[in-house]
Amino acid sequence: MCGISGIVSHQPLTPEQRAAARRMNAALAHRGPDGEGMHEHLQAVIAMRRLSIIDLAGGWQPIYNEDRTLAVTCNGEIYNYVELRPGLEARGHRYSTDSDVDNVLHLYEEHGLDFVHHLRGMFAIALWDETRRRLVLARDRMGEKPLYLYEDGQTLYYASEMKALLKCGVISFDLDPQAVDDYFHYQYVPEPQTIVRGVRKLPAGHLLVVDVDPWHVREIRYWDMLDAEPLDADPVETLRGVLDEMAELVIRADVPVGVALSSGLDSSAVTALAVSKYPGTMHAFSVGYPGGLHNDERAGARALAEHLKIPFHDVELHTEDMVANFPDLAFDRDDPIADISGYGYYMVQKASRVAGIPVMLQGQGGDELFWGYDWVRAALAESQARQADDRPGLRNLWASREFVPPTGLSRAGLGPFVYGLGGLAPTWRRYRRRVAGPPGRLVFYDMARDYAQAIREVPGLYPPALRAALRSCPGRHFTLDRPWPPLPALFTKLIAQSYLLENGVAQGDRLGMASSIELRLPLLDYKLVETVIGLRKARPDHHLPPKHWFKEALRGALPDWVLERPKRGFEPPVRQWHAALFSAYGRNLQDGVLVQNEILSPAAAARLSAGPFPKTNAVPLSFKALTLEMWARRIQAQVP
Repeated sequence: MCGISGIVSHQPLTPEQRAAARRMNAALAHRGPDGEGMHEHLQAVIAMRRLSIIDLAGGWQPIYNEDRTLAVTCNGEIYNYVELRPGLEARGHRYSTDSDVDNVLHLYEEHGLDFVHHLRGMFAIALWDETRRRLVLARDRMGEKPLYLYEDGQTLYYASEMKALLKCGVISFDLDPQAVDDYFHYQYVPEPQTIVRGVRKLPAGHLLVVDVDPWHVREIRYWDMLDAEPLDADPVETLRGVLDEMAELVIRADVPVGVALSSGLDSSAVTALAVSKYPGTMHAFSVGYPGGLHNDERAGARALAEHLKIPFHDVELHTEDMVANFPDLAFDRDDPIADISGYGYYMVQKASRVAGIPVMLQGQGGDELFWGYDWVRAALAESQARQADDRPGLRNLWASREFVPPTGLSRAGLGPFVYGLGGLAPTWRRYRRRVAGPPGRLVFYDMARDYAQAIREVPGLYPPALRAALRSCPGRHFTLDRPWPPLPALFTKLIAQSYLLENGVAQGDRLGMASSIELRLPLLDYKLVETVIGLRKARPDHHLPPKHWFKEALRGALPDWVLERPKRGFEPPVRQWHAALFSAYGRNLQDGVLVQNEILSPAAAARLSAGPFPKTNAVPLSFKALTLEMWARRIQAQVP
């Protein structure tokens, strides 16, 4: 695990550009505190910072092939490196290290750009091919490892983090209006776009090939989960086999490995599977809150740790500490991500570093792969109805009907009936979702309450210049040409490449690396994802109870009392934290960076600075604004 950065240009690099490469690399020291490396060519520099995980003594990067015509740096881990090596050695390749990254060079020699198809793991790779005068950048299939890009004429800059890329000194800190609008609707910016104008991400599952002479840049998609072939097999047996295989691969390390454990099914599954394969003693880490709040999950996490006979560490999160850490939290996320629960992930990683455990496993991905969100399942049903008949008119209005009967004569019983006009209001909303927008518009994020509120209220936050700069609506991210692929598989891809990738995965990587912790997400193993998609194409499971396949595949690995627990989201004391944050920082919105850059109107900023939090919201607009303000203040300072 490390951070990578570099520059490639059509012209010979200047001393100023080489100095910029060193600045970018230095800004990644938290991702790689154990050392650094750099390969310099007349027209390219590839650099890295190392966090030593595999081959502690010998795995220093860049790594070279036998005749030093290839040099590679890699952020991440190639989990199947043990299986790859014998076949490559049999074909005459000589290894200079015992590192997992050494395989990348030899696979490239054997297969060219198809080398990525042989890698199982999480990675962002930069490979310099001296013979072809070519830079190859690659990002793993599910996007666990980040890679930011900026092109300035015939020069390309790249880095593992935004704040490192900005150190190159050629990027102005200008917020992109379209990305800002996306952020206020989604609470993050969907990739490949970023909120800084001109900066983008290499999309997950893509290569970027830069030929220097003549200058040519091409982006190649090498993987899409929807390409998985239908798999007509027993879901339970098939998934259990892949889960067991994944657990054996993901624990490989020459340093201690721990696990972030809540009382939820996903982290419990990762813990039990990993412990069953791990040769040493795996430590579990959890967070909780003072006062025995109902959302404190430590008791359930501790019970499983005791069942598995592993050490258990917990961290109690206090409101005053969260407030004090909030500016650092916003900065360390690297992207603006309005997720107040991220503080818990932040502190788990810090606790792991203090305990001397530099690799952590986490259970993200189970909800997205196995129908863990009710709103996604509801959106699928609405999109299926739209696919069947998206013609406006009385027929579709009748099909959208939703009667809301009173549950009693009390105020509570009559309230929903009266508020919904006996069902007329929800019927009209459902009808509008089914027929609104272009023909390719799926019903997706508009089923999420915060998004629906943003559609109504966000335009009123902006000054006229920003509104005029907007050219498309946030719904473009779930608008596809017809005919649509099989919708259950498509919805798995949509939620994985939106909320999972840009809220969960991005946040996990940055907050882990802020404490020099390598975070591994076993449930994002691409073979597991392909298996789920293949099974889903052959045997759709969206009508089954949530996570049915997953639970059944885990029987025997987890005790029944874990499998039958009701689902609980990771829920800190949100309103208490929100009030404390706005008491401490809310005034920063008034004439702050967002007002000065004409992102928020002064009137909107003043209104949001009071921290309004409507009852129907999970992430209110006020919190999105405060997060963006605090992020922008710190990130802007990174520009030389």
